[in-house]
Amino acid sequence: MIHSLFLVNASGDIFLEKHWKSVVSRSVCDYFFEAQERATEPENVPPVIPTPHHYLISVLRHRIYFVAVIQSEVPPLFVIEFLHRVVDTFQDYFGVCTEAAIKDNVVVVYELLEEMLDNGFPLATESNILKELIKPPTILRTMVNTITGSTNVGEQLPTGQLSVVPWRRTGVKYTNNEAYFDVVEEIDAIIDKSGSTITAEIQGVIDACVKLTGMPDLTLSFMNPRLLDDVSFHPCVRFKRWEAERILSFIPPDGNFRLLSYHVSSQNLVAIPVYVKHNISFREGSSQGRFDLTLGPKQTMGKAVEAVLVSSQLPRGVLNANLNSSQGTYTFDPVTKMLTWDVGKINPQKLPSLKGTMTLQAGASKPDENPTINIQFKTQQMAISGLKVNRLDMYGEKYKPFKGIKYMTKAGKFQVRT
Repeated sequence: MIHSLFLVNASGDIFLEKHWKSVVSRSVCDYFFEAQERATEPENVPPVIPTPHHYLISVLRHRIYFVAVIQSEVPPLFVIEFLHRVVDTFQDYFGVCTEAAIKDNVVVVYELLEEMLDNGFPLATESNILKELIKPPTILRTMVNTITGSTNVGEQLPTGQLSVVPWRRTGVKYTNNEAYFDVVEEIDAIIDKSGSTITAEIQGVIDACVKLTGMPDLTLSFMNPRLLDDVSFHPCVRFKRWEAERILSFIPPDGNFRLLSYHVSSQNLVAIPVYVKHNISFREGSSQGRFDLTLGPKQTMGKAVEAVLVSSQLPRGVLNANLNSSQGTYTFDPVTKMLTWDVGKINPQKLPSLKGTMTLQAGASKPDENPTINIQFKTQQMAISGLKVNRLDMYGEKYKPFKGIKYMTKAGKFQVRT
């Protein structure tokens, strides 16, 4: 299975390594660095890189590459899923998964990796089991460990390890019983020059924060479950009930977890929440170019489009951009030729616009193609696919929990061609 794990930062330095079966030389990462140099963007590095004696399987999260070294053929998604689980565990323990956080908690990191893999095979990957095995670091615990020389490793074996629900520990008690669910959808789209949709798809997740006493059994039903396509569940979900009734039935893990992720790919179901009117032109033989951009909300069911950020890679021949924005602020980097416009919240009564001229190099030929526009945005209290939770019920416990559902739509790779 997994022989070694290397953590590589944004500048290409290996700042942590862990070996399970045998020590693999750092030089194996040279193949990864070569692939990194060939990639135009950091996320474009191939996830699986074959080398003469090994396979390198990597994921990029929080500007850190997690590179696993494999000696025999294994299902790549199995390793990729494990690497994502490692990142989620670090985030759960330290609040953030950054190079600084990993270096500050290096002892806990090695203890976690030792428990998560046994001789190269995944063993304990559930957060609540790990938290019983290895206590999360706190300032007080760190001070006590420094003085006494003890570690964060727990005294007893976790209660959930041998049960039929290994994701939930026994004897959970809360004074406030609450269950919150966040439906977060990310829309990836390419819009052509005329405003028509070339491709559009939605990647959605339902994240849960469940703090309930005892061993509750929850059911979650949707108004329109047929929307969900290509669904991936947390192990706690009873799959046969979902197949038969399209109802999520599960005993939840304690704390934060991802209940399911899904995909909506049929374009007639994907509503585009913003539109762009644009006029970007360069005249042959002229040192001036025209830039005219207006944004507006569309199909948002009355919800506000917030945190709008527009970026565009202008052609190399552009020396400067002299623009006026009706809302927000813009910056133009004359070195990288990157134009960024921080719009903020779109007001439907007064649409934000960015207009002006671009100065081109004297004698430079007209650019071959117009720049593409990348847009980031968020819309609260709306799932763009139209997915709605119908009801959440609890069985097996007597108390009444507090329940809450929140929706959010945000842009993934949202590109407009001009």
